[in-house]
Amino acid sequence: MPDITLRILDGADRGRNFDRLATPITIGREEGNSIQLNDERVSRFHLKIQADQDKIVLTDLQSTNGTKVNGEDIQLRILRYGDLINVGRSVILFGNDQQIHERIAEIRKQNADPNAPQAVPADMPIAGEGTASQHGAVAQPRDFDFHLNWNPDYDFQHELHRPQAPALPTGMSPSQTAELSELLDYMHIRLRAVLKSARVKGPLDLVVIEYEPWQQLLLLQGKLAEYLRIVGDPPEE
Repeated sequence: MPDITLRILDGADRGRNFDRLATPITIGREEGNSIQLNDERVSRFHLKIQADQDKIVLTDLQSTNGTKVNGEDIQLRILRYGDLINVGRSVILFGNDQQIHERIAEIRKQNADPNAPQAVPADMPIAGEGTASQHGAVAQPRDFDFHLNWNPDYDFQHELHRPQAPALPTGMSPSQTAELSELLDYMHIRLRAVLKSARVKGPLDLVVIEYEPWQQLLLLQGKLAEYLRIVGDPPEE
């Protein structure tokens, strides 16, 4: 099982670091959790983090005040390095400096304009090595501020926490694949109907959706919310 790093950035336990935790772990207010938080808004056993194949999965354990990842209420979420977990008044960062640095480098690579000059070369050595790159860029200090602010003109905190389209699940049986295809097709048809009803009006190119398709869109959001709750908290058989 992979080890994980969690750092508490805010709340009563601010400044506590937990390195190389073996999964699965639980976080909550009671003794017996892997991480016990001094936060009255945190449930006795608030959330669980576990490994599944090559993913790290966070599950809210039906907590009273809920769990957020990057500002979004969740019940079940795959964690990525740099994610911010909110429980009660506590804010927890997932990942160590190296892991977050590598994710930032990948985001920078994905968003780079190949024709634009790089403010910091992509092959810059890991900070703290005391060396310079072949382009003459001196390595910066190895610390969290550097990882998130290597270029003041680019908001990596926004990029780290911006929702991205997830990859489709793998290893499903034929029936599970068919069920997922049916679900996605249902959403696609509903969204297509709403978009086809949209009209551009006025000199400001405002997009207008009539009341009925707007309600259909809200109903679709409600159905998705229902699905998310069932997936995160499946009914007992």
